[in-house]
Amino acid sequence: MKGAPQYDVASLLWQARAALPEDWKRNLLQDYMNALEPLLDRPLNTLNFISQYNGYVLIRLLQVLGAYGFRGLFERKAHFLTSIPLALKNLKSFLQTHPMGIALPEFEKVLQICVDESIIQQFTPVQATEDTPLVVKVCSFSFKKGLPIHDEENGGGFVFDCRGILNPGRVESMKSQTGRDKEVIQYLEQQTKMPVFLHSVFDVVDISVEDYIKRGFESLYVSFGCTGGQHRSVYAADALVRHLKNKFKVKIELCHYVQDAKNWCN
Repeated sequence: MKGAPQYDVASLLWQARAALPEDWKRNLLQDYMNALEPLLDRPLNTLNFISQYNGYVLIRLLQVLGAYGFRGLFERKAHFLTSIPLALKNLKSFLQTHPMGIALPEFEKVLQICVDESIIQQFTPVQATEDTPLVVKVCSFSFKKGLPIHDEENGGGFVFDCRGILNPGRVESMKSQTGRDKEVIQYLEQQTKMPVFLHSVFDVVDISVEDYIKRGFESLYVSFGCTGGQHRSVYAADALVRHLKNKFKVKIELCHYVQDAKNWCN
């Protein structure tokens, strides 16, 4: 789409996860301006371009924070949740070299509140390291065949019943499919309350995972059951695995009890 040429380069150079060094940003911006000038019908006003570029950087940083907040805090996408502190640090870095000054004192005050270290820490999730002993063992199973039995000392864990979700297995075209097939995934995400169900699951499991990481616990079981262990439970187990990996970087063992049972599920 047509638009200000500053917007694209601002979006590229200030991407939160890229965390480009300042000298890279300066050099790449200069390269961009050098490449842009031959495309114009007049000489490029470098000072004016950079001034407008800085404004677009701020707009882009705030736009990204809004998107991360909505996708992370409301839609509960772990990737976006973990991106919030990175975006806040990005904004803080920009403000340190480009203060709003006396022209916009109240705006400056609000921005400084947003990038306060206490706010950044509030949105920074606890994450596992290579030395973290915790392994989260996620399993799908069929209630018809019974609960998976774990012989380890702590036993138990979470067991979530997916049978309250509409069953795609009752639709002829999806009977032989699984929770990993596109048609089943679209059905569960668009025609059932699976997304709402999983948001609640994430809320509950996250509390234990965060606590177990902090306390050095070694194992947590989370099992999802449905009628046949083929559609709803498989989808839910896969979704939780993605969520935990993105948010906590924790080690995972995944077993679909009906389809590819592992030793630890037996």
